[in-house]
Amino acid sequence: MSAAPSRGVTHTRIRPFNTRDTYPEQNLDNDLCQAVVAGGVVYLRGQIGQDLDTRESIGIGDVEAQADKAMANIAMLLDESGSSLRDIVKVTVYLTDIRFRETVYRVMGRWL
Repeated sequence: MSAAPSRGVTHTRIRPFNTRDTYPEQNLDNDLCQAVVAGGVVYLRGQIGQDLDTRESIGIGDVEAQADKAMANIAMLLDESGSSLRDIVKVTVYLTDIRFRETVYRVMGRWL
């Protein structure tokens, strides 16, 4: 079986990283990135309340601070990808507890 031929589609990886470095306590070795730009579309990796430069968790126990940092990450990654929050077409939100919905949506509303 052979791979499909390339159609000349290129993509740009934004903020690449390896899971070996990001999660040293786990036996992982995957090359990933925070965003990919392909065909004029920006695809973002799921964001959480974590500083992308230091990997420090932000707002532990503070849902509003975590949501704010996640949105700040999204804005930064879109900017680095040549896009902006104004260009967002779809957002998928995963909550660990449905009681956080109001706070998270309020934060998202401020950013969007």
